Amino acid sequence: MTAVLTRRPGLARIRATGSPLHLLCLGLVAAVVLAALFAPLLVPYDPNAVDLGNALAGPSAAHPLGVDAAGRDTLSRLLLGARTSLLGPLGVVVFSTVAGIAVGTAAAWRGGWVDSVLSRSTELVFAFPGMLLAILIISVYGEGLLAPVIALAVAYLPYVSRLTRSLVLAERARPYVSAYQVQGHSAVQICLRHILPNIAPVVLAQSTINFGYALMDLAGLSFLGLGVPALTPDWGRMVFDGQTAIQHGYPLSAILPCAFMVLTVVAFNVVGERWADRVARRDR
Repeated sequence: MTAVLTRRPGLARIRATGSPLHLLCLGLVAAVVLAALFAPLLVPYDPNAVDLGNALAGPSAAHPLGVDAAGRDTLSRLLLGARTSLLGPLGVVVFSTVAGIAVGTAAAWRGGWVDSVLSRSTELVFAFPGMLLAILIISVYGEGLLAPVIALAVAYLPYVSRLTRSLVLAERARPYVSAYQVQGHSAVQICLRHILPNIAPVVLAQSTINFGYALMDLAGLSFLGLGVPALTPDWGRMVFDGQTAIQHGYPLSAILPCAFMVLTVVAFNVVGERWADRVARRDR
């Protein structure tokens, strides 16, 4: 009986924290974020240092992950590429979440013609795929990170706004909202102090999932040569540069950034879905 009782707190902590897969993905997300933050301190070589005499060399003590077709250290480019590959999706998620919450809250609270105009406007954005919108803006303003981030943020905004609208409509029907209105609280006060904190966990869970999709979209633009400049370390750009190595039978410099992208996207999606599940169970 004593042995059984001593195990229960540990099992309770495991259940509260999450499954082993969730913990693994959470650790992977933390590792990628830390690598991006401290990349300049971790890189062993200049990521743009060209050494054609050592091109396509395999893993060694000096270069643990080998070098690419231009002789650049793969590990250094992966670490610094994490910073660029995470910064872009972060901008997409922050802008689309803030704007989506504002649009969805206004549509749900005001109703009537305001709801109709905002809802039809967001539905119109669905007619333009995010990648095509990004390519259009890049063709006008040139390559760089800002143009595709703005384009994808606009494309992701409807997902957040529609979710926010449905959540705010459900919250507005609760008795506490009417009680605050009777007490003389303004709509802005009720939304900012009470409704938005209640719906924030669900919206943030959706934004976490959107982060993974935005990462893949921006990597695809970089692969097409429409994202960051050519000399900027980026996982999508590394896959593009690794095509030459694949043709010569050295796929490591292209496979590694692909693996990092897949693992990062899966980790963010698992963490986001786990968060959403916990919020759903709490609300039951």
